[in-house]
Amino acid sequence: MSDSELDRRLVAAVGAMDAEAVRALLGEGADPDARGGDGLPVLCAAVAAYDSAVADALVEAGADPDRVLPDGTTPLWRAVDGGSPAVVTAVLGDEPRLRLPHETRERLLGLARSWYETGAAEELRRRTGAPGPAGTVRVSDDVDAYHWVEQVSLGGLVVRAGHGGVLTVLEWAFRVLTPVDELIARAAGLPDEDHATWWEVVWVLLQRRSPETWSAVVAHRHHPDPAHRRFVAEYLRTRGIVVHDSPYAEREGAFLADWAARESDPGMLARVLDAYAEYEHDGRESAGLRHAGHPDPRVRREVPDLFFPAEGASLTPGARTALLGLLRDRDAVVRAGACRPAVSDAGLLAPAVRALIGLAGGPDARLRGEAAALLASCRDRTPAVADALFALLDDDDRITRLEAAYGLALRDDPRTAGAIDRVGPLGSAFVDDHRESALWRWAREKARPEPA
Repeated sequence: MSDSELDRRLVAAVGAMDAEAVRALLGEGADPDARGGDGLPVLCAAVAAYDSAVADALVEAGADPDRVLPDGTTPLWRAVDGGSPAVVTAVLGDEPRLRLPHETRERLLGLARSWYETGAAEELRRRTGAPGPAGTVRVSDDVDAYHWVEQVSLGGLVVRAGHGGVLTVLEWAFRVLTPVDELIARAAGLPDEDHATWWEVVWVLLQRRSPETWSAVVAHRHHPDPAHRRFVAEYLRTRGIVVHDSPYAEREGAFLADWAARESDPGMLARVLDAYAEYEHDGRESAGLRHAGHPDPRVRREVPDLFFPAEGASLTPGARTALLGLLRDRDAVVRAGACRPAVSDAGLLAPAVRALIGLAGGPDARLRGEAAALLASCRDRTPAVADALFALLDDDDRITRLEAAYGLALRDDPRTAGAIDRVGPLGSAFVDDHRESALWRWAREKARPEPA
């Protein structure tokens, strides 16, 4: 295939927002700086479409984020202007602090700060002169749809209101150590921790591993604004997940133990226990036992994860007794949570399976999916479990059907062939999925030999 044909197909793939095809064409030799019908590099089209996956593929393959465009901007400038933290992260490229001159870095920071301080709607009104209210819609800002921002439109222009996150990304990339209190204020002013800016603030503070940063963050535990206290709990929860070599792990566990013992607000206590579950700490089970009978279901929902034993260990008698009570809780989410540690315990397997079969036939789609996963992999090989898995093949959710079929294949159930048909085509995203592999192996082993 000629280079011009590769580039033409790359332009089309970028326009179709097909990241998989873009990566394949780049691997075949397409020019990452190929120009589209407007004469601009295709990276600009990805930025304008807020397609962080395609932008990331192009930059990784060598697209130039600093190329000066006819209007004097660059793809990176346009990304910052657009207000998507995910797109800016994708377009930043390698070593931006060393690559970009000081003056350019300051201009980019100033652009993001101006948008953030003015507000997306007001800045669009200033740029367009359009009267009336701006239109806003909540959109996912990353490939996995974990984080959201508001997309604002006015006077024919559209922007994402994630400039607080963009500013946070740029500051860390350029090694500007913004005061901790200022960073937390950016997150605390937002509706919830799923906002893209909230995540960027958490992530930057996780990268700043000094004792001073840690102390400045946890000092907000006593802040009068509950949002600041929520931020501390989320910071510590995320830290427990991603910072596996934290020199402060023991101190963090003790901090959360003390907080859990003193916290009186049920909603905040639930968040603290959720964070505490991510730490190996001597007081974790005691906290679970203390709150297993809490009147607020939000608190009880967090208790089961406090009972997970260390690798190679078993549940203690106290944890086993508490979990048995939680398996019968009136709240379905509490029962589902209790099943996670209980299903691996020989003494609790039977009551856990009874609870899971009940959840599998319940009205909550999310809990049906969780029940399917736990039933599929559990050691119970009775017909009741197989029948519950078979019933889940009628579920609307494809992953739930996949888990059900996987569980039937593990049991070599004669209904597995039909279950595989009920799952339907999975696509390339499941090539390395252990469940898809198990179904493929089952089908291969059961296939009849071809006629001679």
